Amino acid sequence: FPGPFTDVVTTNLKLRNPSDRKVCFKVKTTAPRRYCVRPNSGIIDPGSSVIVSVMLQPFDYDPNEKSKHKFMVQTTYAPPNISDMEAVWKEAKPDELMDSKLRCVFEMPNENDKLNDIDASKPTPALNTSKQDGPMPKSHSVSLNDTETRKLMEECKRLQAEIMKLTDENRHLRDEGLRLRKVTHSDKSGSPTALALRDNGSNSLPSLLVVIAAIFIGFFLGKFIL
Repeated sequence: FPGPFTDVVTTNLKLRNPSDRKVCFKVKTTAPRRYCVRPNSGIIDPGSSVIVSVMLQPFDYDPNEKSKHKFMVQTTYAPPNISDMEAVWKEAKPDELMDSKLRCVFEMPNENDKLNDIDASKPTPALNTSKQDGPMPKSHSVSLNDTETRKLMEECKRLQAEIMKLTDENRHLRDEGLRLRKVTHSDKSGSPTALALRDNGSNSLPSLLVVIAAIFIGFFLGKFIL
């Protein structure tokens, strides 16, 4: 009987009559509460055979406990007229009885067989698209890089617009300085000191704009490199 004995285990017993007479049979066991035998008795015609189903009931198997269950198939030639099977066995003489004894063997499945059964019963796992060690983190990092790049490009455009604005203001201030210089030259009543101050003021404004533009460019380059 193969384990694990958590459900009914059925083993078939084939009985064959090789003689030329009818044979009565009866199946006995040392543990009648543990087994169901169908049929447990009957008649076998000459040259015929019969299948007896032996059903072991579920129980808690202990591998350290040796099986002491036994079966005995008892047979005798059937009388010419059979009216009562019980009477046949009661009236049979010991020398007219034949018997075959069988010992029950319990077999537990191997651990490898258990693992194979478990693996076979498991459904095939579907592909996990959110797997952490797959290509998803790479694409995620790429999206983050694209976001940072987009921000840097917007910052670059903004700084370029600031530089163009400062360049226009610088050009406007330079033109204004040239105009004031011409006015100063044409004004004979103007003093040399005032002219010098105006020149210094007009010359210092472009320098200040260049410094501011350099600060913006340095900030942009530093952020892009980091």
